[in-house]
Amino acid sequence: MSVPAPPILSRGAPPDGDAFAPAIDRATGARPIGGNELQHHPDSLRALDAMLDLIERAVRWVHFENYIIRDDRTGRRFADALATRARAGVRVRVLYDALGSFGTSRRYWRALRAAGVEVRPFHPLLSRHLLDAIARDHRKLVVADGSRAITGGLCIGDEWAGDPARHRRPWRDTMVTVCGPAAAAADSAFARIWEETGAPLPPDELEADPSECGSSTVRVVAGAPGRARVYRAVQLLAASARERLWITDAYLLAPAPLYASLLDAARAGVDVRLLVPGTSDLPVLRNFTRVGYRELLRAGARIFEWQGPMLHAKTLLVDQRWARVGSSNLNVSSLLGNYELDLLAECEELTAALAHQFLRDLASSREIVVRAGRRFLPPRLVGAPAADQPAPALPHKRSGYELGAVTVVALRRVAGGVRRTIAATAALAFCAVGALLLAFPRVMSILLAGGAFVVALGLGVYALERRRAQDADDGV
Repeated sequence: MSVPAPPILSRGAPPDGDAFAPAIDRATGARPIGGNELQHHPDSLRALDAMLDLIERAVRWVHFENYIIRDDRTGRRFADALATRARAGVRVRVLYDALGSFGTSRRYWRALRAAGVEVRPFHPLLSRHLLDAIARDHRKLVVADGSRAITGGLCIGDEWAGDPARHRRPWRDTMVTVCGPAAAAADSAFARIWEETGAPLPPDELEADPSECGSSTVRVVAGAPGRARVYRAVQLLAASARERLWITDAYLLAPAPLYASLLDAARAGVDVRLLVPGTSDLPVLRNFTRVGYRELLRAGARIFEWQGPMLHAKTLLVDQRWARVGSSNLNVSSLLGNYELDLLAECEELTAALAHQFLRDLASSREIVVRAGRRFLPPRLVGAPAADQPAPALPHKRSGYELGAVTVVALRRVAGGVRRTIAATAALAFCAVGALLLAFPRVMSILLAGGAFVVALGLGVYALERRRAQDADDGV
């Protein structure tokens, strides 16, 4: 059974004369849903506790979806909570991404299934659909009974919980609890992607009609490959900004049109501030982010690098009206390739809370500025302590994973930066291929031809099955 799209609700409709709200509606493929209460969770450890509490309070069903679910201390806490509710007669369904949760043991999933939890992987890695490896389920969502939901950027692993005994602080992330009709819309988004992996949800798990809990208006933006819903919305919001455009992003690598929108906003006098990780679990992406610093700074934007453990939050503030929290990073993979879930809210309380947290985060960051070099050298980027507030002196002992990331960054700096490293790597790779072709022309030709035929066959099968699926949807 196909899952219907969320209905257009009259609650929270834009006021007369507000021409911008319908544009946002069309860009996001969502409609304003009023009557919600939103609770901001900027502390990852407390956000994990809130998610566990939501699971434990569920009476009818729990829908749990996450890109990463690890088999560690934090993952086992969630496994215990989910299994307990399943044994109590609550219908519990877990959807995890096969790539994001690649290291999680089969024993972990078997224990959940033995307790009565229905567990499904999204896009298994061993599949005849070659292009499925590109589109991942990057969402982070838990819904209880269709009336309360928590979503944002937080995955399930010890990185987000921290370890005080070992002086390891939690990764900095953001989640939002939704109480009200928008929770049912988030549940419908889960139902649609659940159906992508097998049998659909039973009809009674789609009938939630929660009462209003507050006065906030929310659009639940369910991103899908090729739809560019958050992409278009962020571009519109950047173009509409008059006072401020504050962005926190874990893996910022904005596509050219979005990057141009940031430049245009900064040149127009908008207070554009970007907060990104100083130390990343993906150092290559962090280095790519830095490539665009100089032009942004010259346009008038301000850039800050977080100096604590990994900054994993994905938030956006526009003026005093709009706030976005979700799973989408501002890069091509999230904006065009993955299944994502974001909340776009018109809520004074959430906007104020996110702005307050943004300024707190700046206190633990350093601002990147352009400092003039020698007479015949171009200006260079340097870090300076963030203004406004003194940075708190909180100890943090990096984990082996974080130390490895720092080491990679240091090595890349010694090698001369990301551009030179990529060029050198590409040159070596092409030299190696050329040498092999000269040394073993027949063998290499056979290998290259065989690889090309395999890829062509896979793409052909994929295109044929997509055509059949489209014909079935159209009733042909």
